[in-house]
Amino acid sequence: MADVNRGNRPLSPHLEIYRPQITSISSILTRITGNALLVSAVLIIWWFFAAATSEAYFNVVNGFLTSWFGDLIMTLSVLGLWYHTLAGVRHLIWDSGYGLELETAEKLGWAVIIGSVVLTIITLILV
Repeated sequence: MADVNRGNRPLSPHLEIYRPQITSISSILTRITGNALLVSAVLIIWWFFAAATSEAYFNVVNGFLTSWFGDLIMTLSVLGLWYHTLAGVRHLIWDSGYGLELETAEKLGWAVIIGSVVLTIITLILV
């Protein structure tokens, strides 16, 4: 016979109970930045396509990509690229069997976040 109290029990882990850790947040951000980089790649391909098509079309696309909104998108793309790269290095470290302790994994998560911001700022200053 079916358990009649089954519908009254809370789901586990429930959002009210579960506290996200830096490792889970950084894993989610890695997936988000990977997908966001696809959008950035499409914009760059669009820019190349416009350059190959005509001068008038290129001016339209170039105007969009060099506007404040385009600059914001490209800046966030650089941040996403650095984040995704550093997260990949972190996974290579984990795949080799190092840094799997909880304290070290948390430090690596913060290193990826802080490192990506610092490298983005350096990139924007140099370019």
